Amino acid sequence: MGPAEMVQAAAMARRFYLEGKSKIQIAEEFGVSRFKVARVLESALERDLVRIEIRVPAELDAERSDALRARYGLRHAVVVESPADQESDAPDPENLGAVAAGLLGELVTEGDVLGLAWGRSIITMANALDHLPPCTVVQLTGVYDAGTADGGSVEAVRRTAAVCGGEAHPLYAPMVLPDPATAAALRAQSGIAAAMGYFDKVTVAVVGIGSWAPGVSTVYDALSEAERKHYAELGVAAEMSSHLFDAEGRSVGRDLRDRCITVDADRLRRVPEVVAIAGGIRKAEAVGAVLRSGLVTSLVTDTAAADHLLGHQQPGIRPALDRADPGTA
Repeated sequence: MGPAEMVQAAAMARRFYLEGKSKIQIAEEFGVSRFKVARVLESALERDLVRIEIRVPAELDAERSDALRARYGLRHAVVVESPADQESDAPDPENLGAVAAGLLGELVTEGDVLGLAWGRSIITMANALDHLPPCTVVQLTGVYDAGTADGGSVEAVRRTAAVCGGEAHPLYAPMVLPDPATAAALRAQSGIAAAMGYFDKVTVAVVGIGSWAPGVSTVYDALSEAERKHYAELGVAAEMSSHLFDAEGRSVGRDLRDRCITVDADRLRRVPEVVAIAGGIRKAEAVGAVLRSGLVTSLVTDTAAADHLLGHQQPGIRPALDRADPGTA
């Protein structure tokens, strides 16, 4: 490429990439065909006159995010860098909640009914929210224990509703009850029944995921040693909103769900957008199990969990493609 050709190629590339002009407009300006413009632009790339750089914030891993979305048939997958000082046995990285807050700001539209389940990252997300369109906010699960209500899921619902200026419908009830009869009696109470009445109206839900191990599942921590052993023998690998799944994503442990104040799995499956927040190597297997269940349409996770998930074969379930896009509903 001679100097005149090089100068012309640079000028055309500037018009196209920086000034946003079309190939037809450039062709008219330089008195050549649009096919000539296309060839010149292609040559400019090949000869390194033009460099195209795709940049996202350092904490986001665009390549893993796209690979994870495609592998599991998700609508959105956002992978953040695992903190360098993150301990291998620690719960979800702190930055997941803040990134999820940004994603929620993209997904929620005016008039939506937003459901929030229990989860440490969900509480972090609620604290990180600075804007949301006006919507109704409902709690999808009871509280881990009564002493954490003001700092846990109840407060997350209140905080989110305050940000968006919408109604808040918290659940003043424990998540896990001693027996099905007690749970049924609580569900019949007017305040709890009124909040649960919004479950069928939820259009966007946010859930957490736990592994069947101490410190990474609040349900596991709430049960007796005998109960933990019982469910482990059923093959439980993951827990989400008090629903238990084996490694293949199959639902197990119906008797536990009967004792819990939580949204039904069938109702959750009808929600157009279900965002899960979970990361860390200890939760990687559990995240995979929940993704295989088909209940989740979008995921916020970290590189440690993503690498594990991408190392497995295509699960064959594409949850986001099985539901109507909430943006077109």
